[in-house]
Amino acid sequence: MRHNKKFNHLGRTASHRNAMLANMACSLIKHKRITTTVAKAKALKKFVEPLITKSKNDTTNSRRVVFSNLQDKYAVTELFKEISVKIADRPGGYTRIIKTGNRLGDNAEMCFIELVDYNENMAKDKVAKKATRTRRSKKSSAAATEAAPAAEAPVAEEAKAEEAKAE
Repeated sequence: MRHNKKFNHLGRTASHRNAMLANMACSLIKHKRITTTVAKAKALKKFVEPLITKSKNDTTNSRRVVFSNLQDKYAVTELFKEISVKIADRPGGYTRIIKTGNRLGDNAEMCFIELVDYNENMAKDKVAKKATRTRRSKKSSAAATEAAPAAEAPVAEEAKAEEAKAE
């Protein structure tokens, strides 16, 4: 039985798996979006999100911990200088997995994993939707329809009074 064994080994030894996840995390940090299989993306999400959380406070110890996992100076500086500034107010959920279909060769489920704050298309859609959406209650529309005939009544009375003066 495999009770409480949640870790996906991905068919690799521990050293191979750690090296692969570190390389994928460095690529994700550098390019902001990578294409991979769904299983690897889910494993990468569990690997990289604690590192992004660790980068929120820029101390020597947190840099050392992140570097021990990533083994890439450029990725660590990118993470602490640019990404941590952009995700400072986000309480978690720094990555997004979007499935893209199956691979032709072996029919593996493919996806791309991206950093949430770096996708301009999704950000523009959310801003546009908020701008065009309005909420109206039935009470306000009913009051507007009642107010319109009431506003027209004095105008009609004035028109009748002017006709009477003209005669």
